[in-house]
Amino acid sequence: QVQLVESGGGLVQAGGSLRLSCAASGAPIDAIDWYRQAPGNQREWVATIGDRDMRLYADPLKGRATMSRDSAKNTVYLQINSLKPEDTAVYYCRHLRLDTWGQGTQVTVSS
Repeated sequence: QVQLVESGGGLVQAGGSLRLSCAASGAPIDAIDWYRQAPGNQREWVATIGDRDMRLYADPLKGRATMSRDSAKNTVYLQINSLKPEDTAVYYCRHLRLDTWGQGTQVTVSS
């Protein structure tokens, strides 16, 4: 059984950056999806890092986001630059193989 814990969210001004972390315990952190959910909206997929470091980004994050993995820490990171108010949401990571979600981390971008 894997547990995922997201962190790194916070309040940031538009144009700033944040690095979100998704730390796993109980299983290797291989392929991970990132999703986000803004108030009143459905949860939307924003990025995937595969077990061979394949990376996919949804259009809203393309060119502004970078994912990386630290296998020693069993953690995946999502760095988002040039943050916009419309990036405000709770960001979740999901372990693809084990279909497990973290609890989410709030990102709030002020204009």
